[in-house]
Amino acid sequence: MYELPSEEVGESGLPDQYHPIPAQLLEETFQPATYSPEQVFSAMDLNLYYDVENTKRYKRPDWFGVVGVSRLYEQRELRKSYVVWQEEVHPFMIVELLSPSTQREDLGQTTRKESDEVPNKWEVYEQWLQVPYYIVYEGEQDNFRAFQLEENRYQELEIKNKELWLEELGLGLRLWQGSYKGVERLWLRFYDQSGNLIPTEAEGRKQAQAALQELKERLIAMGLDPDNLSNY
Repeated sequence: MYELPSEEVGESGLPDQYHPIPAQLLEETFQPATYSPEQVFSAMDLNLYYDVENTKRYKRPDWFGVVGVSRLYEQRELRKSYVVWQEEVHPFMIVELLSPSTQREDLGQTTRKESDEVPNKWEVYEQWLQVPYYIVYEGEQDNFRAFQLEENRYQELEIKNKELWLEELGLGLRLWQGSYKGVERLWLRFYDQSGNLIPTEAEGRKQAQAALQELKERLIAMGLDPDNLSNY
């Protein structure tokens, strides 16, 4: 079921250079405390096939996260797409980065004229996949909105202090001012139950280096040579 042809003729790719970067940050920092890393999968701009009776139909979320599924397809290979009727696990969270060309569909403001027309993203996420959490990020306005599935319909959640806590994952989502990929701005990223940001790979390396340097300085202060500890 990889790389199935699209029924959505004229579908465009990424709308701008900025678009993939917030999704990369989400992918790097999506580390739910309630699941093993081997049971967590997330992806950006990956075809998400949702209708077993119309196998050409898919949506391509900017980012989505799945829990309770193998990180690798059949525990052995990288995915080229995500086919829900094969995986048998639906996404737990989807994030769409709003752009002028997709905003109406992302917010469910388009309607089908005929019953056999392709459903919009909102309809697929809410009714077909029943994704528990749907997030839309308005990068130009530095704002995000969150919707939770309740009784088969999305209800908007109140965002307090630009943060959203997801108890089921032991993970939160917040707006953070900082530099990522060399760009300084507000970013949407995950944090843990202590309120600490989940570090990216680059941040993790810096933290490890800083901890090592601190240890060396403590050893030196004790009169020890950190490079020749075997002599003691």
